[in-house]
Amino acid sequence: MKYLLWVGFLVVSCPCGELTGPEDFMLVAGPLAKQPAGRSGNTVTDAFDCSRPIPPGFRQNCEHLKSRGVTHFKVPLSWAQLLPTGLPSQPQPAVVACYRTLLRQLLEAGLQPLVVLHGSTVPDTLRWRYGGWESQELVEMFRLYAEFAFKQFGALAHSWVTLSDLEDVWRPEGAAGPLQSILHLNKNIYQMYHQRFPDKGRRLSIGLRAGDAAILPQIKGSSPVDFLSVHIEYNCASASDFAKELRSLQVSSGDLPILIYKVDVHGCPDSQYQLLGNFLQALLENNNMNIVGCDVMDMLGELEMEDIPTSHSNSDYKIMKTFKNSYQNVWKKFEAQTVTERDLFLNESFPSSFQWATSSESFKVEGGWLEGGKGETIWDRFGHDGLVFLNQTADIACDSYHKVDYDVYLLRGLNVHTYQFSISWARIFPSGLQGSQSEKGPLYYDKLIDALIESGIQPVVTLYHWDLPQTLQDYGGWTNASIVEAFKDYADFCFSRFGDRVKTWNTFSSPWVVSHAGYGTGEHPPGVKDYAVASYQATHNMLKSHAEAWHVYNDKYRKAQGGKVGIALNSDWAEPVDPSRPEDIDAADRYLQFMLGWFAHPIFVNGDYPPTLKTQIEQKIKECPLSQPARLPVFNAEERKRISGTADFLGLNHYTSRLVNNSVGGCTPGPQGVGDFQAHVDPSWSSTASDWIYSTPWGLRRLLNYISTEYLNNTKVPIHITGNGMPTEYSGETLNDIRRINYMKSYINEALKAIVIDGVDVQRFTVQSLMDGFEGKHGYSQRFGLHHVNFEDADRPRTPKQSAYFYSQLIKHNGFGPHKGHPFKGSEMRNIRLPRASTPSEVPSKSKVVWEKFSNQSKFQRKLYHYGTFPPGFSWGVSSSAYQIEGGWNADGKGPSVWDTFTHKPGSIPANANGDVACDSYHRLEEDFYMLRALRVKSYRFSLSWSRIFSDGRLTSLNQKGVDYYNRLIDGLIAYNITPMVTLYHWDLPQALQNISGWENVEMINIFNDFCDFCFSAFGDRVKFWTTFNQPHTIAWSGYGLGQIPPNVTNPGIAPYRVAHNLIKAHARAYHTYDDKYRKSQGGLVSIALNADWVEPEDVHVTREVVAADRALQFKLGWFAHPIFKNGDYPDAMKWQVGNKSELQGLSETRLPSFTEEEKSFIKGTADMFCINHYTTKIVSHATARLSPQSYEYDQDLSEKDETDSPTTAISNQRAVAWGLRRLLNWIKEEYGDPEVYITENGVATESKTTWDDSARVFYYKTYIDEALKAKDLDSVKVKGYIATSVMDSFEWLNGYKVGFGLHHVDFTNPNRPRTPKYSAHFYYRVIKDNGFPTPDDEKLIHGHFRKDFIWSTATASYQIEGGWRADGKGLSIWDKFAHTPLRVFNDDNGDIACNSYNKVDEDVAILKQLKVTHYRFSISWSRVLPDGTTKHINEAGLNYYHRLVDALLAANIQPHITLYHWDLPQSLQDIGGWENETIVVKFKDYADFIFSRLGHKVKFWITINEPYNIANVGHGYGAAAPGISFRPGTLPYIVGHNLLKAHAEAWHLYNDTYRAKQKGIISITINSDWSEPRNPYKQEDVDAASRVVQFYIGWFAHPVFNGDYSNMMKTIIRRRSLAAGLLKSRLPEFTPEEIKRIKGTYDYFGFNHYTTVLAFPVNYGNLQHYDADRGAGTIADRTWLDSGSSWLKVSPFGFRKILNFIKEEYGNPPIIITENGMSERGPIDLNDSHRSYYYEKYINQVLKAYLLDNVDIRGYTAWSLMDNLEWATGFSERFGLFYVNHSDPNLPRVAKSSVKVYSTIIDCNGFPDPAAGPHECLNTVPEATSAPATPAPSSNTVRFLGMELSTGDAETGLTTTFALLIAAAFASVCAALFLLKAKKQSKKKYHMETIKMEQKF
Repeated sequence: MKYLLWVGFLVVSCPCGELTGPEDFMLVAGPLAKQPAGRSGNTVTDAFDCSRPIPPGFRQNCEHLKSRGVTHFKVPLSWAQLLPTGLPSQPQPAVVACYRTLLRQLLEAGLQPLVVLHGSTVPDTLRWRYGGWESQELVEMFRLYAEFAFKQFGALAHSWVTLSDLEDVWRPEGAAGPLQSILHLNKNIYQMYHQRFPDKGRRLSIGLRAGDAAILPQIKGSSPVDFLSVHIEYNCASASDFAKELRSLQVSSGDLPILIYKVDVHGCPDSQYQLLGNFLQALLENNNMNIVGCDVMDMLGELEMEDIPTSHSNSDYKIMKTFKNSYQNVWKKFEAQTVTERDLFLNESFPSSFQWATSSESFKVEGGWLEGGKGETIWDRFGHDGLVFLNQTADIACDSYHKVDYDVYLLRGLNVHTYQFSISWARIFPSGLQGSQSEKGPLYYDKLIDALIESGIQPVVTLYHWDLPQTLQDYGGWTNASIVEAFKDYADFCFSRFGDRVKTWNTFSSPWVVSHAGYGTGEHPPGVKDYAVASYQATHNMLKSHAEAWHVYNDKYRKAQGGKVGIALNSDWAEPVDPSRPEDIDAADRYLQFMLGWFAHPIFVNGDYPPTLKTQIEQKIKECPLSQPARLPVFNAEERKRISGTADFLGLNHYTSRLVNNSVGGCTPGPQGVGDFQAHVDPSWSSTASDWIYSTPWGLRRLLNYISTEYLNNTKVPIHITGNGMPTEYSGETLNDIRRINYMKSYINEALKAIVIDGVDVQRFTVQSLMDGFEGKHGYSQRFGLHHVNFEDADRPRTPKQSAYFYSQLIKHNGFGPHKGHPFKGSEMRNIRLPRASTPSEVPSKSKVVWEKFSNQSKFQRKLYHYGTFPPGFSWGVSSSAYQIEGGWNADGKGPSVWDTFTHKPGSIPANANGDVACDSYHRLEEDFYMLRALRVKSYRFSLSWSRIFSDGRLTSLNQKGVDYYNRLIDGLIAYNITPMVTLYHWDLPQALQNISGWENVEMINIFNDFCDFCFSAFGDRVKFWTTFNQPHTIAWSGYGLGQIPPNVTNPGIAPYRVAHNLIKAHARAYHTYDDKYRKSQGGLVSIALNADWVEPEDVHVTREVVAADRALQFKLGWFAHPIFKNGDYPDAMKWQVGNKSELQGLSETRLPSFTEEEKSFIKGTADMFCINHYTTKIVSHATARLSPQSYEYDQDLSEKDETDSPTTAISNQRAVAWGLRRLLNWIKEEYGDPEVYITENGVATESKTTWDDSARVFYYKTYIDEALKAKDLDSVKVKGYIATSVMDSFEWLNGYKVGFGLHHVDFTNPNRPRTPKYSAHFYYRVIKDNGFPTPDDEKLIHGHFRKDFIWSTATASYQIEGGWRADGKGLSIWDKFAHTPLRVFNDDNGDIACNSYNKVDEDVAILKQLKVTHYRFSISWSRVLPDGTTKHINEAGLNYYHRLVDALLAANIQPHITLYHWDLPQSLQDIGGWENETIVVKFKDYADFIFSRLGHKVKFWITINEPYNIANVGHGYGAAAPGISFRPGTLPYIVGHNLLKAHAEAWHLYNDTYRAKQKGIISITINSDWSEPRNPYKQEDVDAASRVVQFYIGWFAHPVFNGDYSNMMKTIIRRRSLAAGLLKSRLPEFTPEEIKRIKGTYDYFGFNHYTTVLAFPVNYGNLQHYDADRGAGTIADRTWLDSGSSWLKVSPFGFRKILNFIKEEYGNPPIIITENGMSERGPIDLNDSHRSYYYEKYINQVLKAYLLDNVDIRGYTAWSLMDNLEWATGFSERFGLFYVNHSDPNLPRVAKSSVKVYSTIIDCNGFPDPAAGPHECLNTVPEATSAPATPAPSSNTVRFLGMELSTGDAETGLTTTFALLIAAAFASVCAALFLLKAKKQSKKKYHMETIKMEQKF
């Protein structure tokens, strides 16, 4: 049936009377008729002859009718055949059975029978006996017949007609008949029917002709009916008569429902469209009529009849062949097209609501195959089994699991509306079943969906795209019926979790491929080769799974979420090989039915497989009894009903076409064998990298027409093209993919034709795919992506191909129609004129307050990160400049510039680079727009090439093509709502103007003004932000002074001043031109972009240095800013300096030109905002510079150097000194009257080899932008915009292409100049999106309390505090020896005395009480109690010290927490091998036994060993701690670690077996670890490196204790690397099974020491064999993290919570006691240790989050450390203490720092009380008074050396030379005298401290 639009029209437009809704509208076909033998023509009797068999194929034909929208089928009963004698007691059983079968087959096909009791003949016996209907006996016999029929068939039919044509009964052969008798009979039958069948939905009718409307009132009055069945005539030439007839019927019937039971069509043309249109028009014009259905047979053309191939005896029967099928109709429509007609391009636009999309699939792009607990999929297994091209796998793929921001960036660049991606079932439910739900998997999709929505991109989610969880496949996968319920649960979870944001769902994508390649041919996983059974069973279960998912959504979620659920089916188009052969046409139809119809027919037609498919399979079963080629499962009636109509749209994946011919498939399984067809390709078709895909675009239009006709008439849903694309080879031209562009262009145009010309409802087009990915069995050898992915690079960089730019353009224009312009939508610029200052700057300027305010900041204050956001409307942008990016140096009439001339001279630039092509932006505007769209910048700062607009610099040389280029650029920016910020001059002077001396020539002022005037006029209607010059300082000094840049004039004493003078006047002239001529109409802003470093005086306390710093700023920034923003003249400091220098040089006048009063007035105030370019900071000091030669540089009288504490960059004199920006902005505010400031350039250079992973640039922006935020938030500087330099790598002036400033990498070796986003691009986008740095959750304090019995503690270690190294018989330890070995400990410090705690028990306990701790962790010195390490000699005096300490603690109600071993092994044990010797295990056990026996009755908390990692690796690998061994780093650390673990286990078992029951204590080991994050979180390699860092750190020792044995990661890596190095076995020792069992579980809690976090990245150490090489990772710190006194310790509180959660997850949530955590300082003593207070508050709050929010079982917290002590190899230089120990005082007093109060308050509060609950009593406690140090600490950074106070430099010299020893005595006396004198005179300095917004003030 062709284009059955009538279904929807009739149902929607016709009222439905008593029916329940449009779904009950009756579309009636039939009946199955008999043509009596010997008769000709089409006249048929009403009833089918049921004395003969039902024709074969009847059911299939009924199904076909159902697929065309038919709902009912007429079944006229033969009274004569059923009751030949007329008596119900004598029926014909075979005929009854025949009719029952007929009715059942109709129901099974989805058709409702419309049973007609009488429409043919009265049985002869009755007619002969009773005569006609006037006989009451005949009437009674009919009533009995009706009763019989209801009894036999009533259960099978709900709709009945008593008499199909009343006229034939009451007016036989035209005679008058007994109407009232018939109506009375009908009334009785009606009552009998409804009494017998009272259920709802039963209907009974009576039939009449439309011409008999006159009797309707009688029917209405005397015979009830549910509806009227009307036989009507229809003439296409008089549709109005038809309408009148219907209206008359309606009126006469009294609004009875009408079924148009039969339509006789006359006078209609062959065109079905005409007939259909006329009929619909007639119905629609009478839409108030109560029509409940109509006959559809004659309306749609005459039925074709064919002989039924049955026995000769019933060959006179005819069955409907049905209407011409959809394929034939579509083929007929298009077969006559010529190639020219077929390929004619349609230049039209798509509908305005059309959706443009691209796609990806989970297993092809995500990677992260084991991340977050993801389960294995069948594709994982397939790849790991080596079944993919070159043994490739999808383990990392595109690394999209870590690169959500990268992928969404690409989508923003493409400008798509929607993104279709699939969810990995195994990432949600690792086993595929609901009970295995992953917590982390859904978070990935949450992040992706949220990122899409925040970018304005709608997610389209596919639930299943081929990657079945392997666990499900192990149970049969899609062939196991239980998978239906599993998929339903999975879909339910996804709808529930994501449905609030996802509004379009595909249940499956290309399920045919799963059945065909996965379970048929076995080409895809799971690799099942069973086309006869498994493929059909897989389809069966997928269809049921789809339906269940649809119903879940429909029943549970649709109402609340409002989304749509469909399925994405794949299909080729098929055409006959020989169009003249009907059998080839039929074969092409079968091809589509076996591919598309297999899934589409059940869903979109009738819930069952296509009749063609079923017929073919039934035929094959008969033909092949011994080798069944196909076994098609059967849907029962309930399943069919449940499947039918389960789609809100039809998704189509289409790529190619096939030529098909009829063939004999024999008994071969598979579609071609069973379907009896063969598929071919035309050799002329364009091929692709796939042997499956050939470019045949016309097939898409034809397929869309076919789908619309075949499937979407009954189910009115739109089509979404869910996949279309082609692959290219992985090698060759990867970016300039012209073939893909041609493919896309032609296929998309065919879709447009289907919409515009054919009226097909296509609503979305999806290009496959977003980027290159893992293409199944082809691995990475085929590339479908719009973006190229470099799979050989760990960053997996994504680079747009030319097809991406083509697609973005297509989306922009919404097709191929004419492009319409866009109204200006850029950010409006407020026309605010700056106040015109008039007072010149003083010398030094009043702005020196900036140094007073900031230069005394501590490093902690300076570096403390500030969170907040910029105001709404803040202008975020990126920049470029013409010469750097445009290229096209001589294109389209552009004239040469001074940079063209300069770079064309060999040797001028490294590698003779030039800007001839540069980034080729002149020809690649769309590629630049792509980047800007992706970044979502608010503004784009670019410059105009003067010589491109005026080729010789003058108006007379206007180059219109240059103007056109900038118009395209500006218009494109406005189209994407990006504000153009235009720089008129960025250094590229037309060479013709330089030929007249350039900026030295005063004529340039007017020439430049002409250029500006033209630009304002040409572009000013759209450009609202202008800067006249960029960095005039650079032009004047570098171009005309130093001669480094063009025009390369070297005249440092005269020319710079002259040029600057002209530049200032040229700027002012241009400003006034705009002001006078354009401002009123255009409303823009004009300024000048100045550049300045910040300058910090070398010593802020020396006035001369401050003056020098101020002078430096005035000479650089003030040179131009002072005239423009102050008083129209140069700064006095500059005039003074240059004037004096000139006089000293013997000149009669100053070399600095002067402005007239008129010029000053003209210049003053010629800027609407302050634009500043800034990169770095310098340290300046006063210097008397030489007089000759004359030079701007020497005029300044200062020396300049780098700020060496800050990171270097790729440009030697541009260190990254972020804090300078804040100070510069403050200086501008103070100096120039608080103007509005735009930071118009800021960025950092990286070397060209740094391509995509530019972490340094991320740190740069992260810190610099934050300083701008501080200036805005904390200092009220009016910062209005920030421009990152630059949008992409470009020609970097004198550096050529050696360095890059870009957020995008440009490959200058590739003629396409591909632009690839760097890590920094994604970071900057996030900053823009967040409008700054909103406070992250990690930084937000939470309020709450720890458990009531929470342990609050502090800690020390014996060697670090005790001293008494030889007291009372103590033996030597390895640290005694190490510290007494030269060059081992900084400053030659040692623990001989340390804090003298051996003699200060009472003082130590006193400060513990002051701290209010509940516990005190300390260690026992093994060699103090057992001098030789064994129990052979016990030192009772040493033991007594610990008794005294323990007793004093208990008396103070403080619980001792004892560490048995904290690194100070008895030297005597080290002498026999120490921890390398396995006998140490027994010796440690003996030592532990001794301590337990002596102290255990008083001590309830034990630690066996502290930080075994440091013992093993630092002490025995690096050699940086005792015993200082470093010569066997590949083996010794592992051996030592092995023995440490065994020793710990033995001590634990000893306590457990011998002492626990009596002493009731707990015991464990303390393990230390940093947390590790990936340096680049978007990079799998960095993620893996971070994981290795943690596993090799904490896991080395925790895994054996808590999980048993070393981790698989450690074992695998070390073994692999050992064998690779030629070793016979792993360097990591192995535990025996007994040892594993003995070590596992030896803990009562997890003792954990933590300080900091690191950022990890992979490092390949080659074949080196040591711990770091095994770990394969390097670490750095984020530059924003606060420093401490230890180089390795950066303040990073967030990592604490993360590693606590790691312990919970990795080790089963054991009880955790944090046994160390703290922060160090070094340098001058400051008891106000706000940094430490900050550290404790932040870190402890993270612990509270882990406890309260994450349910980590945390039992206690220990602050490291109680007091400053010997910090191992760094001596006393690093101080961790809460209490300061004054080593200048022999009494070593302990003095509380301010952090004591903070920590003790937290202890008092047992956490952090909520301020909202009112003041908490714990906050009112007053700490005990603390005396100040008896002797002030030195203010300078000094160390002790041989009893002397020396500088660190002197001390280092003393350690390496003998000369220091010769002068030691003399120097000591001098130092002592100086020190005493200083101690008397020095008073404590109080410095102004900046108020910093923190959650708590310290």
